[in-house]
Amino acid sequence: MEKPKYKRVLLKISGEALAGDASRGLDFDVIGQVCDVIRQCVELGVQVGVVVGGGNFWRGLKDGGDKMVRVRADHMGMLATAINCLAVADVLEQKGVEVRVQTAIEMRSVAEPYIRSKAIRHLEKGRVVVFGCGTGNPFFSTDTAAVLRAAEIDADVILLAKNIDGVYSADPKIDPEAVKYDSITYDDVLAQHLKVMDSTATSLSMDNKIPVLLFALKDPQNILRAVMGEKIGTVVEN
Repeated sequence: MEKPKYKRVLLKISGEALAGDASRGLDFDVIGQVCDVIRQCVELGVQVGVVVGGGNFWRGLKDGGDKMVRVRADHMGMLATAINCLAVADVLEQKGVEVRVQTAIEMRSVAEPYIRSKAIRHLEKGRVVVFGCGTGNPFFSTDTAAVLRAAEIDADVILLAKNIDGVYSADPKIDPEAVKYDSITYDDVLAQHLKVMDSTATSLSMDNKIPVLLFALKDPQNILRAVMGEKIGTVVEN
């Protein structure tokens, strides 16, 4: 059997992806399929950390808008990610996968506080660690949180599972001439203002030399394909 290309990965899943076609709330069929693939990765000996967005419940800047203070709106978004983390953890446990939820905002009755050394210890024991509440700070996206956690746990790659199958020269929904890249540098992403991640997350991954592999979550098996080193999506690296 082929060996996985990566030993330790940070998987970033958008909240919208967990909602399926409904775009709001939780679709447990979708979550179940994602967790099945995470289990396959763990069974292959891959150490998996997961950061989940919260956009299926609340997006601070978008939903709060000018109706409330940005800081409070972002705090609500962090709590939305915690809801998703608990859902993913529960489904993983139902499938026999050991899992720990760690949150950047302390809520000790439902999750562990984020502690780097403890997270790494869990990973080394074969447990999936699901990181909630972003970075714990307003004004930072969960994409930035994913890069930060990847850097802290020394992940080999960031697997960015989104609703698009790669990085394009323009929005393919708007521009039929948009070209999909197999690989692209961080400098080009920033220079062309491509929407891979926000600029803070992109700069952080560039500075820490962590490759980002963006692919579509529509087929959850893409997670396993990415781990095994198959050519899918787009690789962003120095």
